[in-house]
Amino acid sequence: MQVLPGRTITGMSAILLPHLDSTTVDWASLDAHIARTHEAGLTPAVNMDTGYVQLLDADTRTQVLDRAGAIAGGDFVAGAFVANEPGESFDLDAYLRAADEITARGGLPVVFPSHGLNDHGDAAWLDAHGQLAGHLERFIGFELGPMFVPYGRIVSLDTYRGLLEISQCIGAKHSSLNRQLEWDRLALRDEVRPDFMVLTGNDLAIDMVMYGSDYLLGLSTFAPDKFAERDRLWAKDDPGFHQLNDVLQYLGHFTFRPPVPAYRHSAAMFLQMRGWAESDAVPAGAPMRPDSDREILRDIGEQLGVL
Repeated sequence: MQVLPGRTITGMSAILLPHLDSTTVDWASLDAHIARTHEAGLTPAVNMDTGYVQLLDADTRTQVLDRAGAIAGGDFVAGAFVANEPGESFDLDAYLRAADEITARGGLPVVFPSHGLNDHGDAAWLDAHGQLAGHLERFIGFELGPMFVPYGRIVSLDTYRGLLEISQCIGAKHSSLNRQLEWDRLALRDEVRPDFMVLTGNDLAIDMVMYGSDYLLGLSTFAPDKFAERDRLWAKDDPGFHQLNDVLQYLGHFTFRPPVPAYRHSAAMFLQMRGWAESDAVPAGAPMRPDSDREILRDIGEQLGVL
């Protein structure tokens, strides 16, 4: 793939939902994190995997949306999440209710994966997005690999072509953690629909922006300020981009090691170290990292100039 220097990058940053303990959300820290992300020039993405959407009750998800809408002035995206069990059918009505909650607050829905969406093959996956397009003006798709959730699905390139033909789908987050699969999608996008956003979710290859991807990353929740700085350097064709990107990638490789979902505890540690959260607590059921990670996180934070 050709490198595209000087390109303006669209950055969306998944927002960690800070906790005071395993059952109590740190709402003040959440509000501040949404605000700083938006002020940095990134689009906040709430109720995503980074925000523990799978572990939240409906009332908490709604409160997160209320706060994002008020703080970001409608400039946010959010996961339209439907909880269901293996083998269940795609629940169009439930997805539309989730999407309507988001659009009512000015946000843009991200079609969050579920068993009902992903368990029935590529053709059914594409048909489900077509059904959503019959009701929604705009939405973002989401390929999430099984290393993140048990109901993950990365579709075939032919199926992805079908998604590009759905005009209401303005982009899709791709989280396979596989460069080649994402390069294939970029090439197809350039051929079929150049205005479609390929949003990298590859926290192990954040330089995919060099090849034409934009991003919706969990890693950027650690340092939205430094990601925004990196993006500005790329737009100016400043070689300082590479130095900063290298350190951010070091952070990504360390915190997104297996078990991958424990990156959220890494983020909670880092936000606490930065003074951005009261605690490094995570909700019940979320995997955790050892305390020994703190020394390495501190070293990376010092390299970034934030600790």
